Amino acid sequence: MKNPIGEMNEHEVDSRRHLTGAQVLKEFKEVVVARKSFFDSAPESYFTAESNTPIGKAPMAVFLSIRAMDSWVHEQDIRRAINKPGNQGSLCAELSVDRLIRTLPMVIGKRAKAPEGSVSIVKITGPVQRKIVIAVKDGRAAVVETSDISPVVEIEFDSNVFIELATGRATSEQLRDRIKIVGDVALGERVAGALNMMI
Repeated sequence: MKNPIGEMNEHEVDSRRHLTGAQVLKEFKEVVVARKSFFDSAPESYFTAESNTPIGKAPMAVFLSIRAMDSWVHEQDIRRAINKPGNQGSLCAELSVDRLIRTLPMVIGKRAKAPEGSVSIVKITGPVQRKIVIAVKDGRAAVVETSDISPVVEIEFDSNVFIELATGRATSEQLRDRIKIVGDVALGERVAGALNMMI
């Protein structure tokens, strides 16, 4: 455990240690049915109402999208643990990749310190495919649609590697053979090493 949220989560796990896997799965399925019923009947105002979220105050719909990402990430944790890959190109996988992509400008500009005027490209090759072009201008990095400037670095990996790095499930050193870097290798390695965005 690294923080109070981790401690809170551990209490939830610890309280179920005496249960069998089947009992925990039964509880999970019951909660899913109850929550789906609630969301299906909830008024629009429930989803637009402001709520406290891990990223500050935001509409409940944003909070729920974060929770969908959390659930999918933990599903992937379980799948890796039991060596049963799956659901890696689903809508939840896309939602999760897209939520985590949002912090790439901060990673490239602030953490990895890409130089002023530079362009960096991150290619995610699949199952979820994305190409993110990030330019540093006036000291700030931002996603741009395209750029005429040749990239100083191109970093390429599949979406499973991106998720593992961005959620702190593995380090860039552990996954280095699955990361392709063209151009400024030192910058690319700093980016890959700074991708962990989740507490």
